[in-house]
Amino acid sequence: MQQHTTVIDKAAMALSGGLMLLGVVVLGIVEILAGKPYSAAPLTNDAGEIIATPMVDPTLRTGLVLAGLLVLALYGVYRLVAPMKTETATTQQEITAD
Repeated sequence: MQQHTTVIDKAAMALSGGLMLLGVVVLGIVEILAGKPYSAAPLTNDAGEIIATPMVDPTLRTGLVLAGLLVLALYGVYRLVAPMKTETATTQQEITAD
């Protein structure tokens, strides 16, 4: 059985992949280039004062990854609901027996 990708297939793959790559890889590199702290939580000293915060808000990164997963879930629901195209049917011809 051949798999044919449609415009919707390509758009869903590109959008979901792009959102997840942006949230994980690109913003992760931005965090590394920005320097310490590398953790999602702000760093505090012994007195409880915040001394350093992450450059990109962790909720933004999480939101981008979840948006990518939501696009994949919606695409999966679409594939379940959308009618499948039937392949070219072979015609049967009657053959008389001898």
